[in-house]
Amino acid sequence: MRATLETLAVVLLVGLVQLLLGLVGLGYAFALAAPLTTAPWTLATSVYAHGSTGHLLANAVGLLLVGPLVERHTTRTRFHAFVLTTGALAGAAQVTLGGLIGPAPSVLGLSGAVFALGGYLLAGNVASATLFDRLRLSGRAQLALFAAVAVLLTLVTAAPGVALIAHAVGAFLGLAAGRLRLLSAGV
Repeated sequence: MRATLETLAVVLLVGLVQLLLGLVGLGYAFALAAPLTTAPWTLATSVYAHGSTGHLLANAVGLLLVGPLVERHTTRTRFHAFVLTTGALAGAAQVTLGGLIGPAPSVLGLSGAVFALGGYLLAGNVASATLFDRLRLSGRAQLALFAAVAVLLTLVTAAPGVALIAHAVGAFLGLAAGRLRLLSAGV
């Protein structure tokens, strides 16, 4: 659980810094917002920052549930890179696509990465690999299936104020990465 606990430690450290910045009115300095080029470092900081203690706790629980299971089959470096990359891509999708359908949102949180870790678990295990090999679905069919599963996972866990696009993108990225076994230590 080393990489999972390290990720959680970064989340807690960023939360403490956020709390201190909040004392001077800069509590949301780590939030990702459009345009992405204005503060590009927030692609990373937003993954580890959270909007409230409840938000942080919910993501911490999700991370603790799926992180150790993924971590068992990869390296610390790959785990951390996966969390950061999928979290940043999910956040960027939320800000970019969310801005097309309404007011441009700002986002914080680890949930896109947690959904990616969960998606990786679903598609990157031996049972799923065997099933996909037997079904012999084309690459496009697999991507369509991953999109449908990502939307389903997002809808099942939807709640008001939740970054639905980020969750769906995170789940999709995790499912695709799991199928390709991108985190496998042997790859």
